[in-house]
Amino acid sequence: MTTADPRASLNAARRRRDLEALGERPHVDLVVVGGGVTGTGIALDAAARGLTVVLAERHDLAFGTSRWSSKLVHGGLRYLATGQLGIAHESARERHLLLTRTAPHLVRALPMLLPLHPGVPRPASAVLRAGFLLGDALRLSAGTSGRTLPAARRVSRRRALELAPGLRPDGLRGGHLAHDGQLVDDARLVVGLARTAAAHGARVLTRCAAEELHGDRAVLRDTATGERVELRARAVVNATGVWADRLVPDVRLRPSRGTHLVLPGAAFGGLRSALTIPVPGARGRFALVLPQSDGRVYVGLTDEPLDGPLPDVPTAPESDVVFLLDIVNSVLATPLLRTDVIGTFAGLRPLLQARAGSTADLSRRHAVLTSRDGVITVVGGKLTTYRRMAEDAVDTAAANAGLPVGPCRTRNLPLVGAATPAELARVDAPARLVARYGTEAPAVLAEAAGRPDLLRPLAAGITGAELRFGLRHEGALDEADLLERRTRIALVPSDREAARDAVRDCLPPPPDARP
Repeated sequence: MTTADPRASLNAARRRRDLEALGERPHVDLVVVGGGVTGTGIALDAAARGLTVVLAERHDLAFGTSRWSSKLVHGGLRYLATGQLGIAHESARERHLLLTRTAPHLVRALPMLLPLHPGVPRPASAVLRAGFLLGDALRLSAGTSGRTLPAARRVSRRRALELAPGLRPDGLRGGHLAHDGQLVDDARLVVGLARTAAAHGARVLTRCAAEELHGDRAVLRDTATGERVELRARAVVNATGVWADRLVPDVRLRPSRGTHLVLPGAAFGGLRSALTIPVPGARGRFALVLPQSDGRVYVGLTDEPLDGPLPDVPTAPESDVVFLLDIVNSVLATPLLRTDVIGTFAGLRPLLQARAGSTADLSRRHAVLTSRDGVITVVGGKLTTYRRMAEDAVDTAAANAGLPVGPCRTRNLPLVGAATPAELARVDAPARLVARYGTEAPAVLAEAAGRPDLLRPLAAGITGAELRFGLRHEGALDEADLLERRTRIALVPSDREAARDAVRDCLPPPPDARP
């Protein structure tokens, strides 16, 4: 495919047409507010069932929590450690769908090594081994074969050092090796969901803030023009995550902050697997060292309650940086220094207020709530289980409003660019592009027709052709959309500066600068 499917293309012109159409015909079946993984998943589920859908997001797709994850598609192992068997099984099942049906171009198997140093005594190692075996049982119950995700196993000291040469060899007894799913990028999953929803007829409106929500209507404001848009809807869903209580005050949330560090891969001596490191004194909590396809490594993840006003873009406090470095350095031969950290990011989890205690102890199960005036709010959950959250939300909307819909279709609905591994292997494009765009990779290359300079890497391997594709087909409207969400160049400040001029060259001139 050398051209992108126009039905799935999001851009400034389509946004303008959709707003004009809604001004003339403001009646729809469903309004979804929130452009993260939950909101875009709901829009896709509803549109695939034949409903007329508007998705409104006050900033950009994946602006909030959905771009700040560990990029993992969890199979539920950590939930077994805390006794949450239901969500563990649900996570394994949803991981299977992402790996094999809906987004195999964006998700791949990631080996994860838990090194066995003296800090993990033999009795604890036996408990962890039992947990990994239970994780394998979850994998098999979800239908995931060993070819897709290899079975967990104990590995020797020598093999552990081959997988992670930077490990401290003193006292190393080997390790437990398991596999989980890893996204090439969480923001790309959100964009894929939004574009697939658009291909099924959903109107996807970024820069469109919700000012009022009611069970049968929503008042939106186009933040680009200031114009007010009032929509009549048979159902309204609030999927704004940690900001849900701003629109529906009945919702009670206890947000927590999860921080990640960004480091160069060279600091770890050539990782061939991720690392899972138990947090001392905390049952079922681990720090993760996660190699990325662009050569960077992410280290996370904190789980700290956040009090007070919520920022649109959270920042990582120095205390989180120190905590993560201390945990990781406990297993490395050469400790990481603060100067090794080339970037940080933090995200906020929308956990339901349930009881006293740490946010790490709160359930990650999602909830679908209906307010007194009929607004449906979806909170909690995890990125991996977005599809199930969306299915439950649309089922609730259909039941409350009497919408004539059939069963959910998203179990077998591939996202734009998805294909089987065999089909992806035949795509005539560089492997890096296929991993990010799937079958649309040749369409990205086509953006550079007659302009070979657009195929030269700007930073982190990203090219000008990808910037143009982001503007023409992925809904990017400005520099920040391209740098922070379509490409993630901005995770490292020096990379952002290196690419800034190229991004500005791709953008159309402002209206008052056009001839």
